[in-house]
Amino acid sequence: MSTSTTVDGFILTDEKDASRYTLTRDGVLVSVLDYRDDGHTVALTRAFTVPTFRGHGYAGTVVRGAVADIEARGDRKVDAVCWYVAEWFAQHPEHAALLRRR
Repeated sequence: MSTSTTVDGFILTDEKDASRYTLTRDGVLVSVLDYRDDGHTVALTRAFTVPTFRGHGYAGTVVRGAVADIEARGDRKVDAVCWYVAEWFAQHPEHAALLRRR
């Protein structure tokens, strides 16, 4: 089952069966954020932007949308496994409470 929302003119979809968030525009895949959800923590494992779309901040858009989705659910913490996601959280300390404490 998938759920979709709009973020900055893109469609952000949580493809639960594939354990990934996708960012698309006009049906074209722009960026992906892979995750593992154990029921308590969502490990954000890999942010990837299709090479032809790199350099426009789309990985940040998919991470921001995923974080907003996880935050809105209110029942999970985030483990920033991917280096890009870890840097995103470092640049957005207002979301630090969502991070899993080790």
